[in-house]
Amino acid sequence: MTLSSLFPHRGGTLIAALPTCRRWLMQLVRMVTGAAMASLAIAAFAGGPKAYVGNFKDSTVSVIDTATGAVVATVPVAAGPHGMGITPDGRRVYVGGESSTGISVIDTANDRVVQTIEVGHTPHGLAMAPDGKTLLAGVYGDNRVAFIDVATNAVVATVPVANPHTIAIRPDGKLAYVASQAPGKFALVVIDLASHAVLRSLALDKAPRDPEFGYDGKALYVTVAGLNAIEVLDPETDKTVAEVPTGVSPHVAKLYRGAAFATAVVQGPGELQLFDPATNKSVRSIAVGKQPHWQASVDGKTVYVTNEGSNDVSAVDLATGQTKAIAVGTAPRKIVVQPSATGTAAAQAVISAANLASAPAAIAVARGPSVA
Repeated sequence: MTLSSLFPHRGGTLIAALPTCRRWLMQLVRMVTGAAMASLAIAAFAGGPKAYVGNFKDSTVSVIDTATGAVVATVPVAAGPHGMGITPDGRRVYVGGESSTGISVIDTANDRVVQTIEVGHTPHGLAMAPDGKTLLAGVYGDNRVAFIDVATNAVVATVPVANPHTIAIRPDGKLAYVASQAPGKFALVVIDLASHAVLRSLALDKAPRDPEFGYDGKALYVTVAGLNAIEVLDPETDKTVAEVPTGVSPHVAKLYRGAAFATAVVQGPGELQLFDPATNKSVRSIAVGKQPHWQASVDGKTVYVTNEGSNDVSAVDLATGQTKAIAVGTAPRKIVVQPSATGTAAAQAVISAANLASAPAAIAVARGPSVA
């Protein structure tokens, strides 16, 4: 078959057939790009935000699709994953290796480690600044907090803090509260993020486990080893204003945006305890797995709890109290979850690309010899 049979021409050229040729080619382009973009759009909407779980004894991170509750990848990371942080756009996850000197950087697009940041001996807690520009790492073995520029993944400053464990950054991004576990000198050390300087130290009788700001910054929830209660601090005065009684060994307490109640992981009885942030009174407890360690949520409706003793994660529906166990690696400790907007943004980008692809495009056809 020749072009002359497809497009009738006059005078041995295709000039008269150009409008028909243009329409035919554009229709073909729309069909091909439309099918490809539809496939990409389906892929973008198929999964939910992903949860990343550090398996302490396996030195891996289990990746969970929160839409299906299935583990979709297992990523080898620095030995003894302990602290974890995630960028606000959900594109990178940082994992500190307690038995190493490095922080593994996971690209969430392909769930692979793309870089290791050397910070010093025994990195513990990690905390991402609200603007996503700075990551703080408690370098427990070297008695300092490292400031990491997220744009370059380079350590740009360090601040001396004795045995820094976990870190809470105030929602306005100005101050960080560091749990210092130096024997005989337990404290919460307050650091100014702009000047990289220690402002003050709040002495404690026992070793601090974890400080966490509520999403609105109105309260700092602190767990302390040997104290079966959540200490509630007023960030304006740094004074304890309330204690929320719990079961044995509370580990971490948080208040998520969109949640009616604050939640505390209580290791002894293996439960997630709910309490009213307005009154600091306990509301109810929901049984989870064995030796729960950490928690994470992006919508304040479903909380994911790592269970170090049963090697699984409990997905807890706060409204109904129902739970679903998701098997992961050995001794899961920390967990982070991508922002729910990440998948939507990807899908919107695909749709925008599809719209651009389907728009009329100019096709240039050079004048030349006739085609027989």
